[in-house]
Amino acid sequence: MKRIVTVLVGILIASVAASALASTPSGPAVARPALFYTVELRKTKLGKILVNPAGSILYAFSKDHAGKDSCVKISGCSAVWPSFPTASKPSAGAGLRASLLSTLKLSDGEMQVQYAGHPLYIYAAAPTATSYVGTKSFGGVWYAVNAKGKLVK
Repeated sequence: MKRIVTVLVGILIASVAASALASTPSGPAVARPALFYTVELRKTKLGKILVNPAGSILYAFSKDHAGKDSCVKISGCSAVWPSFPTASKPSAGAGLRASLLSTLKLSDGEMQVQYAGHPLYIYAAAPTATSYVGTKSFGGVWYAVNAKGKLVK
């Protein structure tokens, strides 16, 4: 009986040690899910607009041209209006056309989601508030986007 207890204690100690090693920075790498997003529609007082899965409104910047992120070139803009990133092709939620979704590659290698040619952003300070649609900052205007890819003002 004493031998069985000794073996069980040894197994328990080895298990705890292995667990502790796995949780330290020098332990084995932990797999993380890929950065992947679905673009969705949410009904608001402005009508149905694009949002991310967390409900953050997705904005388009009036200074952008199709396939070009102008914000990234303006000092401080990306801190206030970060791009909507993805690691692969995003998916279209109900009511959206997958054919209007695409990505563009930024200079830092990050992929940004676009809808109908509009690079998409999130307002970092208040991601779910519609009161910032039409905000003028960084030399342009920030609009929400509807399911047809039109700007909501």
